[in-house]
Amino acid sequence: MTMLRPAILLFILLSLMTGGLYPLVTTALGQWWFKDQANGSLILQNGESRGSRLIGQNFSDAGYFQGRPSATAESPYNPMASGGSNLAGSNPELDKAVSERISALRAANPQANPTVPVELVTASASGLDYSLTPAAVAWQIPRVATARGLTTDQVSKLVAEHTQKPLVSFIGMPVINIVELNMALDALRKN
Repeated sequence: MTMLRPAILLFILLSLMTGGLYPLVTTALGQWWFKDQANGSLILQNGESRGSRLIGQNFSDAGYFQGRPSATAESPYNPMASGGSNLAGSNPELDKAVSERISALRAANPQANPTVPVELVTASASGLDYSLTPAAVAWQIPRVATARGLTTDQVSKLVAEHTQKPLVSFIGMPVINIVELNMALDALRKN
């Protein structure tokens, strides 16, 4: 019994530390240092949650910029089923899906360059990407401008305003948050 007592006390102590104290400290620090991220990076509009800045949404209307394809289960951009298609580059199903996406994008964007940016036809590993490179967004500008009755210069200016550049250029590349850009397009229409 004398050998068992220290083991039980150590078990209780470590359980309290790792199961209680550690989660409380990390939650408190997360709320203190990264409040927005810890609470889901929600986009609030008129007091109503419109989505998250870190999770893509399915935009299919011609007047909206479209993000990367989503391979999540049941429905596109399903945050409860994050994951890629797991199709290998040599899989004929992937070739077929990419070809269909290219055909659909070319049909929806007849005035754009025939070379479709790769990120518009391939799903990411998470299936929830919220951003695109400026090149992939620029490829869609003519379609969005025409559908909204705006000039390409007006839409290009809005895209430039929403381009997020990395703090140090060699650490990353510029990206554009598609959800925020589409919300800015809606706000532009209301003004």
